[in-house]
Amino acid sequence: MSTSFPQVESIAPTVDHLAAQVPATAELHYAAAAATGALRATAVPERIQASYTTRFVAQALESDRGAFHLIAGEEITPQPGDVVVARVSAIRHHKRVETSGSRKAILFENNLVLLAYGHRYAADQFLAHVPDSLDHCHLVAAGGIAGTVTHSHSRISGPTEIEPLGLLADSSGVVNLRRFAPHSNDTTGIRPGTGVGANGRPEVIAVLGTAMNSGKSTTQACLVNGLSAAGRRVGAGKITGTGAGNDRMIYHDAGAHRVIDFTDFGYPTTFRLNFAEIRTLTVRMIDELATDCDVVIVEIADGIYQGETARLLRDELFQDTVDQVVFAATDALGAYAGVSALQEAGLRVAALAGVVTSSPLAADEARDVLVPAGVPVHPTFDLTDPALAAGLLVRG
Repeated sequence: MSTSFPQVESIAPTVDHLAAQVPATAELHYAAAAATGALRATAVPERIQASYTTRFVAQALESDRGAFHLIAGEEITPQPGDVVVARVSAIRHHKRVETSGSRKAILFENNLVLLAYGHRYAADQFLAHVPDSLDHCHLVAAGGIAGTVTHSHSRISGPTEIEPLGLLADSSGVVNLRRFAPHSNDTTGIRPGTGVGANGRPEVIAVLGTAMNSGKSTTQACLVNGLSAAGRRVGAGKITGTGAGNDRMIYHDAGAHRVIDFTDFGYPTTFRLNFAEIRTLTVRMIDELATDCDVVIVEIADGIYQGETARLLRDELFQDTVDQVVFAATDALGAYAGVSALQEAGLRVAALAGVVTSSPLAADEARDVLVPAGVPVHPTFDLTDPALAAGLLVRG
């Protein structure tokens, strides 16, 4: 009896209809001052806590505060990546904000924070979207993302509430993260056969998983550590997700020669990003890491059925750029279904690791079901072994 799993793109969730639904959190019954009245400019407040996602803008603000101001008014419609100064009005789920240096700063009510508007898809936390005004909204990620929560996981009490004071602006207009990012994601001239693969790129490994918290970041860090110990110059990246410095710092600690993520290209999150930008970002990031590394490892956020990820896996450009996948799962069933879907999509799966390998019994179950697929199962921290890590490389 054969088992057939749906192709990844056939069940990728559609979330557009959820964006219009009423937020499942307490609503404030008065408009924020910044969302009312005529367009106006005010001075930037003196004491503002910057966040990880806004770190490059914060550097510019600190070096020349007089070059910036805030704009507010009912005609303003925020866009993803626009930088906002907001007041913390009610502390709930997120009680800290991650600073530019990835310190977890404790939030107090009435603190002022420097955030970026962004959409968020987090199956174990929130579904959130960029609002259409400067009205009250939420801190939807500790890395510094502002948005309006429309759905929450049942175990989440509710999002931390913020009151925008205004968008940050300068002589060129509203400040967006992309204007201050160190890397550009130019979508022109990118097509299959034109990525780093066409120019003798190093080996590229993508780390994917069944869902959030399946062990992807730990798997990648352990693989970085093992390959670094084997004498490789490893570049580590995170292509999709929500802006946060946690993973970046883990990869540094593991010994990566270089680390970058999508925030270095000016994206606060990648959820609902135009697909052309996601596929180009994949190549641009790998290209950047490949300049002085001989192995590149990149993480793709969430699970393989998340909308952007499901489409990316079957994209010709992605398959032209990535040599193989290391997959992280939480249990044997997820391991089997995930590996089957990846192989059906035409991707080579080098190994399984992740949360499932924390249990010897669960790991044995996964080994049994993956025998026909020819995919070995390795306890996540065994990937720090130089010989094991180097043995996974298809180019030796």
